[in-house]
Amino acid sequence: MNRTYELMFIVRPDMTDEDLDKLISTLQAVVPTAGGSILRIDKMGKRRLAYTVRRFHDGIYVLLVVEGGGAVMHELERRLRVTEPVIKFLTVRTDEEQKRLDKIKKLRDARKKVSAQPAAAAPPAAAEEPAQAAAPQAPATA
Repeated sequence: MNRTYELMFIVRPDMTDEDLDKLISTLQAVVPTAGGSILRIDKMGKRRLAYTVRRFHDGIYVLLVVEGGGAVMHELERRLRVTEPVIKFLTVRTDEEQKRLDKIKKLRDARKKVSAQPAAAAPPAAAEEPAQAAAPQAPATA
């Protein structure tokens, strides 16, 4: 069963672009052999870390969006663990969250369609209210 995962990893800040591209290409080569596919790769660049990791205050962030089974992610995580320049990584399964968001969006669209129908019938009712509001009211004395 194919699921969607986001794999964020942080590499050393002193890593060159060529080395980073080489690391990403090796990870890209692993995914199809394990039965998955890479949907997107985002190099987010060098950013400040929230806390010191292995004496580094900065790191280069990379996000991979991968579709596949658990074996694909297991292999990717294994490779990231043994790769020395990788200082931190995190994998998140996003397909369940996407299903939930799609369901909420469908409910909102249905509510918009339902609320649009009474709005068309509302102007005649609104015309009656100003006539009632125009009736003189007795001043309140205290």
